[in-house]
Amino acid sequence: MVNEEGLHVAIIMDGNGRWAANRGLPRTAGHREGAKALERVLDAAPRLNIRVLTVFALSSDNLHRPEAEVRALLSLLKTRLQSEMQSFKAHGMRLSVIGRRDRLPRDVLRAIEEAEGLTAECSDWRFRIALDYSSREAILSAARTCEGVPDLTQAAFSQLVSGCGRGETPEVDLLIRAVGEQRLSDFLLWESAYAELYFSPILWPDFDGQALAVAVEDFHKRDRRFGRVDGAGGVDGMQSITGRS
Repeated sequence: MVNEEGLHVAIIMDGNGRWAANRGLPRTAGHREGAKALERVLDAAPRLNIRVLTVFALSSDNLHRPEAEVRALLSLLKTRLQSEMQSFKAHGMRLSVIGRRDRLPRDVLRAIEEAEGLTAECSDWRFRIALDYSSREAILSAARTCEGVPDLTQAAFSQLVSGCGRGETPEVDLLIRAVGEQRLSDFLLWESAYAELYFSPILWPDFDGQALAVAVEDFHKRDRRFGRVDGAGGVDGMQSITGRS
């Protein structure tokens, strides 16, 4: 089943540190190259019918890394937002940042708010950055908000979990993780309930539009039934368990 309105693709951008270590460079060099890879992916995404792209920039657990590395990552993000926000607007891209904001440096928070405000009315496609983000924390926070609401719907709860601000966020269609690690690492657990998972062996700084296209092509070859009856009249997985159709 293909989303005719466009895909929601989520990416865990993994491998910056390993890329740098393989070259005898500091980890910050890997993060700088990773930012260039993200630019290539952003350029390719609209051509692949991607209408929402969510990337994992910094998890809440990543805050336990050396302070200098975290500070360099946040500084890089701020610089990129300041230099690219006009381009985002020109290309009709609405930027949103999800995750906690109370622990971000003020200059980084100002850059985020400026970029979000400048692109707030853009509607061609959406770019979401998960920063100081934990999916478990997002779900827990939404649950606290909804305490004592007996008629709560999944759709309403999803909006609270997604933390996207204005507009509805579709569920993830395809979740990509670079470098071949096969885990979700507390990223978009609620939104990825029926996502197709794709684990690329490519280190994130080497990722590009072609690598993204390969992942999307693989996605389109898959048969997504969402637990329903398949075209042959059987129920996926059930016949092998029960021994009957």
